[in-house]
Amino acid sequence: MPTLDRRQTLALIAAGTVGACAAPQASPTAPDSSATFAHGVASGDPQSESVVLWTRVTSTSETEPVSWILARDPEFTDIVVQGETTASAAADHTVKVIPVGLAPGATYYYRFTAAGETSPTGRTKTLPAGSLDRLGIALVSCSNYPFGHFNAYDAIARDAAIEVVLHTGDYIYEYGADSWGAETGASIGRLHEPAHEIVTLDDYRRRHAQYKTDAGSRAMHAAHPFIACWDDHESANNPWTGGAQNHQPETEGDWATRRAASIRAYYEWMPIREPDPGFSRAEFWRTYVFGDLATLVTLESRHTGRGQQVDYSVYYETITTPETRDAFMRDVMNDPARTMISPRMEATLAEGLAQSVAAGEPWRLIGNASPIARMLTPDVAALGIDAAKAPKGEAPGDGPNLFWKGKWNLPFYTDTWDGYPAAREAFYALSREAGAEDLLFLTGDSHSFWSNTVNDGEGRPMGLELGTAGVSSPGDFVESGWDAETAEKLDRVFAQSLDEVRWTDNFHQGYVRVVLTREKADVAFVAVDTVLLPTYRVATVREETVVRDGKTITFADG
Repeated sequence: MPTLDRRQTLALIAAGTVGACAAPQASPTAPDSSATFAHGVASGDPQSESVVLWTRVTSTSETEPVSWILARDPEFTDIVVQGETTASAAADHTVKVIPVGLAPGATYYYRFTAAGETSPTGRTKTLPAGSLDRLGIALVSCSNYPFGHFNAYDAIARDAAIEVVLHTGDYIYEYGADSWGAETGASIGRLHEPAHEIVTLDDYRRRHAQYKTDAGSRAMHAAHPFIACWDDHESANNPWTGGAQNHQPETEGDWATRRAASIRAYYEWMPIREPDPGFSRAEFWRTYVFGDLATLVTLESRHTGRGQQVDYSVYYETITTPETRDAFMRDVMNDPARTMISPRMEATLAEGLAQSVAAGEPWRLIGNASPIARMLTPDVAALGIDAAKAPKGEAPGDGPNLFWKGKWNLPFYTDTWDGYPAAREAFYALSREAGAEDLLFLTGDSHSFWSNTVNDGEGRPMGLELGTAGVSSPGDFVESGWDAETAEKLDRVFAQSLDEVRWTDNFHQGYVRVVLTREKADVAFVAVDTVLLPTYRVATVREETVVRDGKTITFADG
């Protein structure tokens, strides 16, 4: 399928002729909010016999009685289970219940009642068990409130092909109202609250609350069960085990205290389970088994195993020759002490992959917060990118300065797996040992769509990577100051020059629909035409088909 540039795509959207999603259907759930249930309802972290049901009660009382009900039908005539619980100020009046003994692969409807009001109705589904022929997944990430409405979420709610949502991080952003996105947020009336950068538990709670007032968010959460892993902005930009790029201890206090606050608020406001005994809340990884069709392992790559990112500015003046560049890549970037995931995470991953292979499942999926494909920056100057059009005022090692990184063929980002090549090789080695060389990475973080192949350091195929654009966060090339024509050319340069990049697009916001069957995976990169207004249209800007190729997987047309 040919790649459409932004102008072509938007023109075709306006004409209604791009491979659009099936005509939008009215959601079977009721996303409307009420004064008591202003943040809607949600479900998530499903297993075959249970699922987390979530809501938040708006109340000034220390505690508020809440009743809940689960049924097989949206009219609640066929009740499965019901009960009573309490919304407490100690948990910011958030409520989670986990009904057990449910039927595998079954659809249920649920709602809550408190203070004389009834919540919107939510729809959820348990994980299937036994034979399964089809699974529809929405891959989504990077929902940034001031940059626009979460129209991709609304589109997912209306997408009849979707059965479960996988969010791979940056569910909220920590920035203040005067920081990244401020100009756009002011123009459309979506400035961050609280107005300052969030640091305390109360701050993080208020930011989560703001994000769940978005109509698209409420619709998506009410329509589908939710699977999540976090990335960086749920706490602060580019965290590692000992700190974060966007945490300044001299003005923002102790990093461990801030991180604990962010994690506590996340567990309160998301439809997720508490950790198993012996595990901390920071060890947020999960294994999901979808019958005999697929296993999904979600990664925790921020707070339990990640070493500090390499700062290019420290090494800029030392990289002056091919030899010093190679020494930097060998001794600094490829330092095996700089890990991405913890040993306990590795054990969970190895176990999940080995069990999936032994069971003969066709698909092994990795919920992955940041790109894993190799993206060593090509020599963009030699490939026709005009240096006069480069964004101004950036240091040589900063993101927009592709010319310096391209001259020395350095990683596009040091915060992705490219910045931890030894850790990536360890990941691949672990997967090969488990018999899994057919991984399908479902990736967020980059604000761009990607179709990538992935190989180990010896060139052996390890599978494929599908990357999603942001829900509202803008693509890096456009946002960092490149004009549209050059940004479009950069997409082509990356795809044509990098062995592991098949296609990329930094112009759109949206999500990736992945429909798995036993023989193939049908992939659609679904874009919304605007995030500046709550009314929008959707279009499929690219389609892919993934098939098995011996011990690995590949795109159907090579």
